[in-house]
Parts: sequence; C-alpha cells; structure tokens
Amino acid sequence: MKRNIFTQLKSWKVDSRRKPLILMGPRQVGKTYSLQAFGAECYRQVIYLNFETSPQLANLFDGSLSAKDLLKALSIELEVEIIPGDTLIIFDEVQECPNALTSLKYFNEEANEFHIIAAGSLLGIQLANGRGFPVGKVDFMSLSPLSFSEFLGATGQELLLEFFNDVSSIELIPANLHEKLLEFYKTYLYVGGMPEAVVAYRDTNDFMQVRKVQQAVLMAYNLDFAKHAPAHQGKKISQVWENIPSQLAKENKKFIYSVLRKGARASEFEIAIQWLQDAGLIHKVYNIAIPQLPLKAHANPDFFKIYLSDVGLLAAMVDLSPKVLLHGNDVFKEFKGSLVENYIAQALKAQAKDLYYWTSEGKAEVDFVISHDDKIYPVEIKAGNNKKKQSLRVYDDLYQPQNLIRCSTRNLKKDAKVLNCPLYMLEKLLMFIEAS
Repeated sequence: MKRNIFTQLKSWKVDSRRKPLILMGPRQVGKTYSLQAFGAECYRQVIYLNFETSPQLANLFDGSLSAKDLLKALSIELEVEIIPGDTLIIFDEVQECPNALTSLKYFNEEANEFHIIAAGSLLGIQLANGRGFPVGKVDFMSLSPLSFSEFLGATGQELLLEFFNDVSSIELIPANLHEKLLEFYKTYLYVGGMPEAVVAYRDTNDFMQVRKVQQAVLMAYNLDFAKHAPAHQGKKISQVWENIPSQLAKENKKFIYSVLRKGARASEFEIAIQWLQDAGLIHKVYNIAIPQLPLKAHANPDFFKIYLSDVGLLAAMVDLSPKVLLHGNDVFKEFKGSLVENYIAQALKAQAKDLYYWTSEGKAEVDFVISHDDKIYPVEIKAGNNKKKQSLRVYDDLYQPQNLIRCSTRNLKKDAKVLNCPLYMLEKLLMFIEAS
C-alpha cells in the first residue's frame, strides 16, 4: 500500500538541514507500516523500537540521554551496528517513553548524522502537555487516513489513479471516467481511509467485513479514552465523541453543548474536545462573520463545527447501510449531506492549515472558507440543494472574491468565476485554484 507521505519522507532523508522527525497521526492510520516500508526501501537497516509493546526498552533511556551513550546502549541491546545514513532508527509509541522523546534534542545537537523518526498514536497529547518536548530540535510530519487517490491505488485501480494524477488543468473529465470516479468515490465515503478497512474491502469486496474493522477501530479509540485520558475527562471525551454524528445530523451543524446534555456548558466539555483534537481524531472548523486575513483573527471561538478525522468511521458510527450505495447519489444526501461535508473537511485540512465557515446574520452560510496565497476562497457543497447556491451568491455580492468554489457531482469546469470541483478531485483544489 503506497502512501503519499513516502515522497515527503524521502525528501527528509536527503535534506541537509534534516533533524530527527516526529510523525503525528491518530491510531491505526498506518504510521508504523509507512515508516517500516520507507526504511525497507531507503535504508540498508531498520532499528525498530516500540515502547508500548516492549515497555522494557524504556530502561535504556533511564540514565544518560547523551546521543553517544544511547547509540552504544541501543547497539549492545539489539546486537546491531548502527551506521549513520544507512540505518533508520524508529521510536514507535514514543509517548510511552518521555525520555526517548527528550533524547531527540541530543541526537539533533550531538549526532544529527543518524536518522531517527519518532511516532505515536497519542503523541499529540504528549506534545500539547509540553512534557519532554525538544523545542526547535525536530521536524514534523502528519499522517492522515488514506485520501481518495490513495484509496484508488490501494484497491488496485492503478490506471484510474494514473489518470487522476495526470489531471493538472481545469478541463472536462471524459464522461465515462467522471462516472467511474464518482462510483469509487461513493464507495470511499463508506469505506473511508483507515488502512485496515481499505485492505478488508480490497481483499473481500464485502462491506460487512469493512464494518467489522471500523467497529474494532472505534472500540480501540474508546479504550484509549479510558486508558490515556485524565480520569475526570474520560467520560466527557466519550460523550463528545459519540455525540458528533448527532451534531452533524442537525440542519445547523454548529456544535451545541446542550445536545450533549441538557444544561451543559462549554466549560464542562472544552478540555474533552481539545483532547480529541490533540489526539488527531477530530477537525474543528470555526465560524467567521467577516472573511478577512488573517482568518484566525476573525474566528469566533464559541461557534464551531466538529468533523471526524475519517469519513468511514462516521459512516460506521451511524451504522450506514451499504444498500445506500446502490441508489444513485443518495449517499451524498445521507443525514443532511454530513458524509460529504466530513470528507471535504478531511480533504481541505490536508491542504490548508485551518478551516473556517461563514455565516451572515442567519441569512446565508458557506460551508468552508480557506486562505491560500493571501487570498480567501469560499468553498460550498452542492448536492441538489438550491439554497447552497444562494448562499454562495450572497457571499459573492458582499465580498467579490476572485473565485467561488463549488464542490458537487458535476464535472470539472470553470464557469466565469465559479470553479466547479468534482467531489472526488477535491484533494487537487489548491492546484486548480492556482491554475485559474
């Protein structure tokens, strides 16, 4: 299963300013597989330490954190010769050994010729708490669930993926390929991008097997809430997590605390929401009333929407029936289009650092607003809802942006200032914007 992050990892390997790398990402998105595959392809030798499955390895970091001493200890313990540039050292589930995380500072300062990558399922929690974080001494990358293009490759659609990758300008997609890509995209909304779920679909073509995998992932997340969250927050984290589908099923998808529990207040649940965000399990999209740069300065911290990191897990949480895939474009309208909206949040998050949505005095709402190259772009979803088109027109009348973005089942096309991006092509949006 080839992941797009391989290209970034290869660039990191040859970068003259390379530092020890921290790979972020939620549990079961394929961090371990990606690192081991990268190591097997690009190094003569891989040294792999997992501090969760082999907690005794943490003892190696109880004494001196000098890079020289640690390299000697690792070499003796694992009975291998560690060769600079030829050996990749992987610290997996490094949040279980804070001293190993701290040691990255000394590897950077004393032995940067050695290639080291640290990864962990809940590493974001560790870094948010500031314990053992080697400030300024590491590089960062993030791994998310498989994108739609990665899904095509992982399920054996190499020729379709080759065509997808070759699209570089705003021109109509041949009708037969457009329809074929839409069909695979509908399947992706159900399967999602968790690697094990994708493999289950590829190997069995059985949506019930996919659902079993997704339910197992959801169970693992719930166990993480109980095991790793602060004792007084575990129940609240579960409440927020399990309530997200209900929030997205509302006509107004703004997160409302009283939906969690009657009389609930932000102060009771804001730590739980932050925990989920630090764990990489959710994307938070803030409201803006005035789309001006920098967008963050105009965000309202009290009004936001929450989406899951993987659309397939959302489909599993609402127990979406695979039969919906047989009925035309019904999957795009399931519980008020939330599957598509969640997917768009995923795809945009991979391209833009922060996401926002715009409202105007209750009269209009644009689903997403992003910034790129010092310009602001409204991004609207259209799945047979004329009110959406009206919202985009209201935004245009007020702010006259350079481009209006509409994501729909229609073909790729630029009509005056409206760029229609097919839903399955959304991960190329910034490229289309630059081409227009």
